[in-house]
Amino acid sequence: MTEPLILGIESSCDETGVGIVRGNRLLANEVASSVEEHVRFGGVVPEVASRAHLEAIVPTLERALATADIELSEVDAIAVTAGPGLMGALVVGIAAAKALALATGKPLYGVNHLAGHVAVDLLDHGPLPQPAVALLVSGGHTSLLQVDDVATKIIEVGATIDDAAGEAYDKVARLLGLSYPGGPVIDRIANGNGDPAAAGDPAAIRFPRGLTAQKDLIKHRFDFSFSGLKTAVARWVELRQRDGLDVPLADVAASFQEAVCDVLSAKAIDACAALGAEDLLIGGGVAANGRLRALLAERAEQAGIRLRRPKPALCTDNGAMIAALGAEMVTRGLPPSTLEFGADSTLPVSRPLV
Repeated sequence: MTEPLILGIESSCDETGVGIVRGNRLLANEVASSVEEHVRFGGVVPEVASRAHLEAIVPTLERALATADIELSEVDAIAVTAGPGLMGALVVGIAAAKALALATGKPLYGVNHLAGHVAVDLLDHGPLPQPAVALLVSGGHTSLLQVDDVATKIIEVGATIDDAAGEAYDKVARLLGLSYPGGPVIDRIANGNGDPAAAGDPAAIRFPRGLTAQKDLIKHRFDFSFSGLKTAVARWVELRQRDGLDVPLADVAASFQEAVCDVLSAKAIDACAALGAEDLLIGGGVAANGRLRALLAERAEQAGIRLRRPKPALCTDNGAMIAALGAEMVTRGLPPSTLEFGADSTLPVSRPLV
């Protein structure tokens, strides 16, 4: 069959994304973010996000169709995020996708958001060798996955037991008096806002590396914990302020970021070795972080592992990743979802298709 033309809709958190792909070729990737509406709250407010999706879904769809230069009637199928994510936000995207499917008579695929982060790499690097390991890092998820088949078999081998990495970035940014979202801000400050002379020293403060002690590796070899790191940063800052000393923001930011990236990269490489995988891919918003990408590249090369890094714009939540996963479903001849499926805020990654 010819490569399927798939429209994908993503609305799991604070980005309204509509992507269009033909096979593994990206035709459009339009995203409307409501992040500015959440800044004054210091985090995503579910009700605000849901309202923003309602307002953005139709204009974003229209922009995607115009960018791809196609009519809605031309698509072969529609894919939409069914979970995990914020319940109200998911419902908006699913309702829109069901309406489009009913109006056009096109098959509908309810797919897993996390599996989409894996599938989006196909748009940059083509078919994924099997097995592979995926490191997904975002504000809501920090997971290590064994990818045997992106469309049918993904196994979670490790996950965060408390704060996700992106969540830790947000919380540390808040205690340092920085703006939301914390990831890009901390990354910029750690790098001196582009001035090497103003960059922070990642070795200035030895912050803890969660779940890396020998006793922790027995039970939590591939799991993550960033709550203790966040607390350590807060205590360090508190002691500096108590003693009347300035808080060196660049050094704190760089040292915190190094602790996060050190653990993420070390455990990802270890998972590849343990599972016999020669390919490692990364996804999620934090996967756009410059230090994480650099440290993973360095350690992957040393271990003889091929690192697949999607473009930063494809790491954050977007419709292209959902369309890419939908294209895999259609190409494999997997049956579409029924219109009875609903949003599942805790959908496990072991269910790429609902």
